[in-house]
Amino acid sequence: MSKERALIEIRLAGLSEGKHEFDFTCNAGDFDDAALVDAGFSKAISVKVIVDRTDSEMTVTLTTAATAELTCDLCLAPITLDLNGSYRIYYSYEQTGGQDEDRDEEYRVIDSNTLSIDLTEDARETLLLSVPMKVTCTDNPECHVYHQEDEAETDEDMTPPAGSLQDSLEKLKNKYR
Repeated sequence: MSKERALIEIRLAGLSEGKHEFDFTCNAGDFDDAALVDAGFSKAISVKVIVDRTDSEMTVTLTTAATAELTCDLCLAPITLDLNGSYRIYYSYEQTGGQDEDRDEEYRVIDSNTLSIDLTEDARETLLLSVPMKVTCTDNPECHVYHQEDEAETDEDMTPPAGSLQDSLEKLKNKYR
C-alpha cells in the first residue's frame, strides 16, 4: 500500500516509552482489496492497536473485530458471524553492526528515525485470517444437511443386521475396546 493511503498508521515521532492504545474504525472498501469484500466484511471494522515501546524495541499488538456476512457451507443459508483476530509484531531499532537476516515476519527491524509505521496490510491479513475455513449453521433448523436429532440414539438402540460378517465385525470391535 502506498504511504498516502495508510488507514492504520501509528506515528512514532514523539511517542514516549510505555504502553499506548490506538483505536481505528474503517470499512472493508477502504482497504482497496476485493478479498475483504468477497470474504463477507460489509460493516464497520474495528482495529485496536496496543504499542508497548522501550528504548530498544517495540511490541505492537493488533486486535481486529468485525461482522461478516457468510453462507453455510452445507445448506447455503446466510449467517452473520462476529469475527475477532489478533496479531503481534516485534520491532527492534536498527543497531550498528551485524543484522540477523533469517528472522521471521513477526520480528522486524526499523530505523530509529522512523516517523511512523503503516499497519494497514497487517490489519488486512489479520481480518482475512479470522474468517473460519468451514462455516456451518448449527442453530438453523432449516439446515437439513446438518440437522441434529432431538432424540439422541445410543449404541444399544442400533441393532446391526444379522449375518456372519456383522458378527465378525462385532467381535473385532469388542476385542479392541
